[in-house]
Amino acid sequence: MPKRHSLDVVIIGAGVIGAACAHAAARSGLSVAVVDRGPVAGGTTGAGEGNLLVSDKGTGPELDLALLSTRLWRELSDALPPDIEYEPKGGLVVARDEPTLKALRAFAASQRASGVTAEEVPAEELRALEPHLSPDQAGGFHYPQDAQVQPAKAAARLLAAARVPAYLGEEVTAILRAPDGRVTGVRTPRRELLAPAVVNAAGTWGGEVAALAGAHLPVLPRRGFVLVTEPLPPLVRHKVYAADYVADVASDSAALQSSAVVEGTPAGPVLIGATRERVGFDRTLSTEALRRLAAQAAALFPVLADVDVLRAYHGFRPYLPDHLPAIGPDPRVPGLLHACGHEGAGIGLAPATAALIAAALTGAEPPLDPAPFAPSRDFGAHDGGAQ
Repeated sequence: MPKRHSLDVVIIGAGVIGAACAHAAARSGLSVAVVDRGPVAGGTTGAGEGNLLVSDKGTGPELDLALLSTRLWRELSDALPPDIEYEPKGGLVVARDEPTLKALRAFAASQRASGVTAEEVPAEELRALEPHLSPDQAGGFHYPQDAQVQPAKAAARLLAAARVPAYLGEEVTAILRAPDGRVTGVRTPRRELLAPAVVNAAGTWGGEVAALAGAHLPVLPRRGFVLVTEPLPPLVRHKVYAADYVADVASDSAALQSSAVVEGTPAGPVLIGATRERVGFDRTLSTEALRRLAAQAAALFPVLADVDVLRAYHGFRPYLPDHLPAIGPDPRVPGLLHACGHEGAGIGLAPATAALIAAALTGAEPPLDPAPFAPSRDFGAHDGGAQ
């Protein structure tokens, strides 16, 4: 007979979103358990760079979520162990020509209206911020609110701070429901976890988990690669990327897209991302993606041209067609809540997502309007489309 437990909420997923939700729910006084078919941060979180960005988000609900998360990550950094490597390093977005700089200027102006700090940096002053940056830039913008964490450690420390049971290596095989359709818990091969609320924080597999409860959520995987260089002396001070990265993030294209995002780490290696392509769960190494990343990084920082790359890794971002995560209760299945579909922004958006989930679970006032993230919203023409 499977073991049974009575809880307030079960969270499916031990990535940074699930860990943050567990932390926020536990702090709200709820009894919580987390279950994951793999280890902590075994999916998208462990394959991320740890970006905490406002610089790449246009005015709207996602930017509002990011600004709230920026404040919450700052608070969490004081409460969690230093090995989460929280770095408020700031971002630097650069443009190689005047038309691109003009577009970046308009983008930054719209962001400022929402509370983003964006400071224009003339071409002749860029190298004061980044001495090794290529000199052929028309200008850029400095975003002091951008920051960084070590994603796997951040997830692990959040989960540890929540002080809740975590059942790892246990796949959820069923979401239990009462005759009237409401959720009553989950089943794994080892146990049943009984609770009136279940949070789907399963990342790229969020669509599959939703289907277990009879709900539809069109989450698709979007593959991305990251290069890791040999350990280096401090060369890159900020998170630096070319302006076309913003367009790549917002794109609906399934084809390979790449734009260099370059940053140093406390341990010495430089991380180089980011690519995006929809190829299902194909784990094949793409030499074209790696070649593009290396060339684009060297174009931004010529000093990297002769640096050794020690390894490359990749993961799958949980992509929803309208580029907004699904956060909150699913009215089609009482007791089911979703916290997934954040694509490449999940690490940055985790604390604010968790705050919305905790408010929904407790009936508290949400910290911002949850309506744009409603799981039952119309996802448009790409809903359920091909990978």
